[in-house]
Amino acid sequence: MRLRIGGVPEHFNLPWRRLLDSGPLAREGVDASWEDYPGGSGAMREALQAGRLDLGVLLTEGAVAGIANGGAFRIVSVYTESPLLWGVHVPAGSAFRALDDVRGARYAISRFGSGSHLMAFALAQQRGWPFDELRFVAVDDLDGAVRAFERRTADVFLWEKFMTKPLVDSGRFRRVGEFGAPWPAFVVAASDSALATMSDAIARVLAAVLDAAAKFRADPGAAAEISRRFGLTQGDAAEWLQRTQWAGRVGFEAEALERAAALLQAAGLVPAGRIAPLTEELGSA
Repeated sequence: MRLRIGGVPEHFNLPWRRLLDSGPLAREGVDASWEDYPGGSGAMREALQAGRLDLGVLLTEGAVAGIANGGAFRIVSVYTESPLLWGVHVPAGSAFRALDDVRGARYAISRFGSGSHLMAFALAQQRGWPFDELRFVAVDDLDGAVRAFERRTADVFLWEKFMTKPLVDSGRFRRVGEFGAPWPAFVVAASDSALATMSDAIARVLAAVLDAAAKFRADPGAAAEISRRFGLTQGDAAEWLQRTQWAGRVGFEAEALERAAALLQAAGLVPAGRIAPLTEELGSA
């Protein structure tokens, strides 16, 4: 049984890499493989829809938006219970100095429907800015945002605070603010076809990765591993690890998903009124 899993190449997903490298899934008869998706949730939604991916670790708002707009996949579990801490970044030489300065600016986004796109609406809602002032420039990924800043084709970029900190520390980006989404950062979504044929295996895999995450968080060497892999200082890695909480069980809280859906509906990014079921319960692992 082959299970294709994807996620962003970031520190949140180190438990997946540890799990897949250690081999316990093979002993359960699950041939699981991992693929990095630097393009984020938007790219994974396309892969789930096209049948190239069975499980994706998506930003909550990206998964909700994709399902609400007809995606052939469902949320099967929360992955990280803690919210994502978004940094609001501008080029180092930008005239913008404060968070309110970016109102009406050009936002670099990985792609339409991605977290960097959707969270611009969350920021605008929190600050009381009209949604119709938002302007977007698709740049594919973090490297694309760096190029967009260098070419002056974008003014602001929203991305996870710690993943962009090396760019801030090196003087290429400047952070003018940060904010958190009012829901868990990441969920795991499964394609409809995978749910129809591999639901029990998916439940076992999710239970295994959440166990791996608990062990990773408790590992005294985890901060050093994060630092080595992602170019963070050990202090920053330890701070990130302290504030990140992976889910303690396979499952989800509907209320958190409904908060994300309400914002997306207010922004006109998903249909108003009742939307398709967002979730599917798995059997016992």
